[in-house]
Amino acid sequence: MVVWCPDWSVVAALDEAERSPRSPAAVLSANVVEVCNGPARSEGVRRGQRRRDAQARCPDLVLLPASPDRDARAFEPVLALVEDLRPGVAALRPGLLAVRAPGSWYGSETAAAATACQALVESGVWDVRVGIADDLFTAEQAARTADVQSWAVVPAGGSASFLRGLPVDVLQDDGPRGRELVGLLQRLGLRTLADLADLPGEAVEHRLGTYGAAVRRRARGEDAALFAARTPPPELDAEVSFEPPLDSVEAITFSVRTTAERFVSQLGRHQLVATGVRVEAESDGVVCSSRTWLHPRHFGARDLVDRVHWQLQSSTVGGSLRARKDAGEVRAPIDRVRFLPEVVEPAAAHGEALWGGASDDLVERGVARVQGMIGFDAVRRPVLQGGRSPSARQALVPWGERAVDLRPVDRPWPGRVPGPAPVRVFATPPAAEVLDDAGRQVSLTDRGLVTGEPRRFRVGGGVLPWQPVTAWAGPWPTDEHWWSGGTGLTARFQVVSADGRAWLLVCAPDGWSLEAGYD
Repeated sequence: MVVWCPDWSVVAALDEAERSPRSPAAVLSANVVEVCNGPARSEGVRRGQRRRDAQARCPDLVLLPASPDRDARAFEPVLALVEDLRPGVAALRPGLLAVRAPGSWYGSETAAAATACQALVESGVWDVRVGIADDLFTAEQAARTADVQSWAVVPAGGSASFLRGLPVDVLQDDGPRGRELVGLLQRLGLRTLADLADLPGEAVEHRLGTYGAAVRRRARGEDAALFAARTPPPELDAEVSFEPPLDSVEAITFSVRTTAERFVSQLGRHQLVATGVRVEAESDGVVCSSRTWLHPRHFGARDLVDRVHWQLQSSTVGGSLRARKDAGEVRAPIDRVRFLPEVVEPAAAHGEALWGGASDDLVERGVARVQGMIGFDAVRRPVLQGGRSPSARQALVPWGERAVDLRPVDRPWPGRVPGPAPVRVFATPPAAEVLDDAGRQVSLTDRGLVTGEPRRFRVGGGVLPWQPVTAWAGPWPTDEHWWSGGTGLTARFQVVSADGRAWLLVCAPDGWSLEAGYD
């Protein structure tokens, strides 16, 4: 039995963004539509379209980033729910799972499919479809032919006849290899799985290789692929209840120490560590404060206690605890705190160095004390991200929090000034002037060419008086965000002044500025 939840990436992303599931939406990867939902398809959006083409078809399209971790995390409750009905669930990918057909448990295969559909719909999964067949491939195709909240059962021994009428397009869901094979089959004039199944096996393997021969066996209903049922994950949550409820941050922080130690210990018994933990605080049975914390290494008991303190302290207004804005305006004492592991990793991957990590621990404890005094977000550390300018490559994240949603460093970034990087980047670049031999202002043409060679420059505000230019390099032109009315054509120049110092100057449509200095 295969359970299919269509467009799962979009469903998970809309839920995370707290948007209506009926909104036309698409998940993008590298500015290409990876998955789109039904409302978007009705407007002409299709998988594989570029971003601007999809927006031209549907101006109201909600654009969402691709995140395999988010999709898998959102699909975990679906796996757990089906696992309660029939142990031995296998997650084929987010949105698709398989399990041995539990017909004997529920009287018939139809009754088993109906039970699974009802349980998932009642849990909030609106679009669910079930397929049952002799083999995995046929069961998946049966699920894709079923209606919303319905099922399709292929009779025993009927896989070959069921598959013959399907188009070869169904193979596109097998990833890049499947899409490449579909294109080849269509160019050869093969339109249905029956056309592929009727070809001689040796000829198919000779022309299409081992993968093509395996696809032919699937098309004939002879798929021998098996799936490995997952082992249900252990219960790793830990919580503590307060009776009577507590309304003091310090009292709550002191009371969760034992629970934090128990949480870390039970992870250690499974040879695991947590690098992402969600901390929830309840008031009268309602979650009034919830936040997921990420650690650059892994959480210890003291780290968890600190996170509880910071989370509740940031929610304290006028001496009472108030929930975060996204959970509603609730004022009440806390009666329960819960630790839930969001990201766990093998403990062996986080072993200490040869000489231990005592010095690092001392630094972290010192910074944690400072954060306790001035606030968690007030202490930040610099990290490197992708970008074209030195300032764009800088990012600041709170100390102790893992850097996420950063621009990738390994992209080409055309127009980026080559290394070495400057050692001083001005937060507010001061205005500058650059002149050529004739004393005219150097500027850029529409094609990114300079109107003259830089011979001298100065920086306003008394930063630098007129300086002769002994050497220069550039320009490195960029035209960013032109589709949204950006700053226009901008170019960067490296110049060396007569005193031997090097500077990075920026020529923009509104004039020159000093962006950075080299050592």
